[in-house]
Amino acid sequence: MPVVRYRKVVLLGYRSVGKTSLAHQFMEGKFLEDYDPTVENTYSKIMTLGKDEFHLHLEDTAGQDEYSILPYSLVIGVHGYVLVYSVTSLHSFQIIESLYQKLHEVHGKIRLPVVLVGNKADLSLEREVQAVEGKKLAESWGAIYMESSARKNQMTHAVFTKIIQEISRVENSYGQKCHCRLM
Repeated sequence: MPVVRYRKVVLLGYRSVGKTSLAHQFMEGKFLEDYDPTVENTYSKIMTLGKDEFHLHLEDTAGQDEYSILPYSLVIGVHGYVLVYSVTSLHSFQIIESLYQKLHEVHGKIRLPVVLVGNKADLSLEREVQAVEGKKLAESWGAIYMESSARKNQMTHAVFTKIIQEISRVENSYGQKCHCRLM
């Protein structure tokens, strides 16, 4: 029987970008048309990736803005982040850059496991942020970029699979580039 590894992942992003919809679609397989704005929700799910099992603890946060202070509960013990913006909102994309900078300030200059998600990809006629812009931003961070639609259940499972893979990749990369020599 494989060892089940615990992973805490936090969803961050501006309000109404679809963080709760992504989480709910992933956990329950349903899209919620109506719900109250999120204060904070937590979800738990066992995921199997290859031969490995993970207990995913997912924190769905209230929407943040550029003035939000990140509480330590969103930093301490967190293994990775899913940063979500809406492709229909340039403002939400700009906020995500600010949130990433805040994460870096709190964590220091370490490599953060991050998946950047452009949600609401099904609303192509209302698009304000092109995929190339999201991809360019993610590349500048060394992060993964994906577009999703919680409404259409497009890439919702893949987002959470990718963050688990990214956490493992970052954890396994520590110490590989250090070469100490005694002279």
